[in-house]
Amino acid sequence: MKSKKMLAVAIGAGIAPLLAVSLPAGSASAHGYISSPPSRQAQYASGVVSCGAIKYEPQSVEGPKGLTSCSGGNAAFAELNNDGKGWKVTPVSRTTSFNWRLTARHATSTWQYYAGGRKIAEFNDGGARPGETVTHQVNFGSLSGKQKVLAVWNIADTPNAFYACVDVNVS
Repeated sequence: MKSKKMLAVAIGAGIAPLLAVSLPAGSASAHGYISSPPSRQAQYASGVVSCGAIKYEPQSVEGPKGLTSCSGGNAAFAELNNDGKGWKVTPVSRTTSFNWRLTARHATSTWQYYAGGRKIAEFNDGGARPGETVTHQVNFGSLSGKQKVLAVWNIADTPNAFYACVDVNVS
């Protein structure tokens, strides 16, 4: 009887690592991205556009503050910078709600939105920690037609920010 238990334990110990390696990896719980209108990260995560690792990490596009790239300067997510990738363009009105999905609630200094080569909106959170979702009403002013919006979530207590690009058609 004792040898059967030892054999079962030995088999279990040998199989457990194989099972752990073969299971699908889950998304890491970190940070955030724009879910609506669908950002480039959201399009990858939902399978609208085919991609690499960003599919599993849409919330992890983090880099130093002050960048202007969709990838946040992260080479692993460089495909987010490719304007010819076949992004779905969302029709929006002159004033549009941008909805962030957050998986970590960092203290926030500002949220910034850029389009047409200039800043079109900024929201100051003064160090507050947002909830699981954040929504901003952004006015495009005189901009119309197809626009790539760069949205930046500046963290208050680190030198980093989170980046998201959203392709829209402003009517």
